[in-house]
Amino acid sequence: IPFSDPMADGPVIQKASERALAKGASLRKIIQLVKEVRGVTQIPILLMGYYNPILAYGLKQYAEDAKAAGIHATLVVDLPPEESAELDRELKKVKIPLIYLLAPTSDTERIRLVAKRARGFIYFVSMTGVTGAKFGAGNRLNQHRRCVEGEATAALPTEGATRAPMMMIEIQKKIKEIRGFTKLPIVIGFGISNPDQAARMAKMADGIVIGSALVSLIHQKRKSSDLLSTVEHFVGQMRKAVS
Repeated sequence: IPFSDPMADGPVIQKASERALAKGASLRKIIQLVKEVRGVTQIPILLMGYYNPILAYGLKQYAEDAKAAGIHATLVVDLPPEESAELDRELKKVKIPLIYLLAPTSDTERIRLVAKRARGFIYFVSMTGVTGAKFGAGNRLNQHRRCVEGEATAALPTEGATRAPMMMIEIQKKIKEIRGFTKLPIVIGFGISNPDQAARMAKMADGIVIGSALVSLIHQKRKSSDLLSTVEHFVGQMRKAVS
């Protein structure tokens, strides 16, 4: 969901939001788009975004319209569990899960809280920072660096390559800790941009999330006649890597 102040996102998604908003994108139009997509596929669709557009739309109205459109879940990146009761209540009425995030810096108390409230799956952020899709040669996932300490503002785990990635062993350890509190699937996201990274992460979790890399590719190829085939190939390579 495009937003004018995407504080958890880096330049790629920030600029994508700006372009979308400039051309009239809105939450209402996105919900309508999902309705149209439902004419050709029933694959699960999750809306991810920030709280303000949903609040402005109306929490009850959003829940009802999302259900009618065939939206399967909602993730609000700047809505911590301590402040999510009102939206979660409306979504529960229509049986749409509100997805919560956990960060590398999430302590046991927060993990327990999220595990108690979570439905659908838990989104684990593999690093802290802001969104970005690339790791340099000296910044690989298995590099022996530690994450920056401290939770992000409002307990918001943020994404990308501007902060050091966790050691793979640290990620494994954290996911094991989370699994001690829940049987829900755990997906890993933020900063995954190639099949090698996807394959490594998929060994530890139940799914992966790709954002900036795909948004960037679409923008780069937006005027090309092979846009669809390029995106199809990219997604296909990622799917193959995690199979």
